[in-house]
Amino acid sequence: MDRPDRPDVHLRFSPDLRLFLSARTRGAELRVDHDSTATLGHMVQSAGVPLTEVGTLLAGGRSVGSDHRPAPGETADVLPITRPQRLPFSPPRFLLDVHLGALARRLRLMGVDTAYSNDLDDGTLVAMANEQRRALLTQDRRLLHRRALEAGAFVHGRYPDEQMCDVLDRFAPPLAPWSRCGACNGLLVPTAKENVDHLLEPGTRRTQNAFTRCRGCGRVYWPGAHHPRLAAIVETAERVVAAAP
Repeated sequence: MDRPDRPDVHLRFSPDLRLFLSARTRGAELRVDHDSTATLGHMVQSAGVPLTEVGTLLAGGRSVGSDHRPAPGETADVLPITRPQRLPFSPPRFLLDVHLGALARRLRLMGVDTAYSNDLDDGTLVAMANEQRRALLTQDRRLLHRRALEAGAFVHGRYPDEQMCDVLDRFAPPLAPWSRCGACNGLLVPTAKENVDHLLEPGTRRTQNAFTRCRGCGRVYWPGAHHPRLAAIVETAERVVAAAP
């Protein structure tokens, strides 16, 4: 029952967002103390849900912004983002936190502009994402709560292939497989065998004839023994993006 001295605000979270709530509050409805100075966005984030994951806020059945200040006893519905999500820049490009290196390599394999380094702290990640106009991808919910962050997303999935499918389903970026360097994100260009012959092992020199080279770091690529496995990943990625509305 609501307390007459400080009535509640009722927050109803979509099932897709309840994983961000604590186990104690992971129900269909959460009641929070009314505070005339608190915005709806603040209440949602205080409950544990990053605003990067929220698509629509409804108060009394009408769409409101995160700066809406709920009235005493008001009920607000918190809905997830609509997929595919449009970013404030195009085409979609990303910056990944230090724990998503395998995902970074997969996105680069698809030709998606993906920045990654394994030695950046949280403040640097947020600043870089904003400066370079990238969406910050992470599984660190606290990072997504940072007010300064302009665009970000929580990555679902325990394994890299699951994470890749989640990101591609959410943003449906244009794909250009085999066009980016998995090591540095630079663009790959075809190169004649004689230009890289001195960099090849004898077995590669003997069996391979088609090569690309990174414009950035100079790394050389060819369809080696691992190519069928990578091709299967590419096929899965193209299928996910093609299925996006």
